[in-house]
Amino acid sequence: MKAAVCDNINSEWQIKDIEKPTVGPNDVLIKIHASGLCYTDVHLTQGDFGNKDKFPCVFGHEPVGEVVQVGQAVKCRKIGDRVGVAWIQDSCGRCQWCLRGKEFFCEGLVVTGIERHGGHAEYMAAPAESTMLIPEELSFEQAAPIFCAGYTVYSGLRYAEPKPHETIAVVGIGGLGHLALQYTKAAGFRTIAVTHSPDKVNLAKDLGADHVVKNGRELLACGGADVILSTTNSYKSMMRAARGIRPDGRIVWMGLSNEPMTITNELFMKRARIIASTQNSREHLYEALDYAAKGSVKVITETFPLEEIATAYKRVESGQVRFRAVIKM
Repeated sequence: MKAAVCDNINSEWQIKDIEKPTVGPNDVLIKIHASGLCYTDVHLTQGDFGNKDKFPCVFGHEPVGEVVQVGQAVKCRKIGDRVGVAWIQDSCGRCQWCLRGKEFFCEGLVVTGIERHGGHAEYMAAPAESTMLIPEELSFEQAAPIFCAGYTVYSGLRYAEPKPHETIAVVGIGGLGHLALQYTKAAGFRTIAVTHSPDKVNLAKDLGADHVVKNGRELLACGGADVILSTTNSYKSMMRAARGIRPDGRIVWMGLSNEPMTITNELFMKRARIIASTQNSREHLYEALDYAAKGSVKVITETFPLEEIATAYKRVESGQVRFRAVIKM
């Protein structure tokens, strides 16, 4: 089968013919129809996620497609099912975190695109129980980015536990933020976009923002936010927006950066919380897909054939994609 292979750290992805994956008794084989290309793929290419000894590798942790083979012990999936696979495929099942239902912290995680080849290929194998059924109303192209970007921001919203009548602000109207705005509005909250880009003001309003502000000072002038969903990879931007947090507010930190983060005394006096969030409950993925299937959320994508994945990668790496890149097989 054809796959985009990264041979070493920082090497260019190349389309190669590799062996089709085998299916274990608890696995399914998925014919990939679409695979989202996420900025995390850039981090993985650079070896930033503790994966320096995992090369060569096929990345892609937003894969969706059709089940074409099932292992002999599989009962939850059948041939023809439309499925996707998220970041975590499996865990040890024995440590305290697995036993407490917090598999994300397991040291024996099996991660899509690291321990097992990901979705930038014609086929991939995964444990059947790690797959999620995709609603029939949702296209593969729209479903793929939900398995990371959509899952991440909606999970962050849910993890903040917003209450009725609270206001949600979204910082960074990009690949994650344009989805966070839509999920927040679909869930029924007053929604404020925080962006310093004039060209994104009208777009933010079209995506559901009730107000658009440039920074925390303007956010506070609008009444402030009880929850700030920070999707930016700039900690400076996140903390500038944090000046607009209301007392007992929650700042959900979802974008990563290597720069230092400065916490002000103002946050202490407001009893604000900073909550790191990735992808939390599997229930959140189900709900994120359901919102998209019902038309409440639409992913803005640029699509590329597998043969042009190197071009797609460069556009993602340089921040030129608006807003999610999807590889179609």
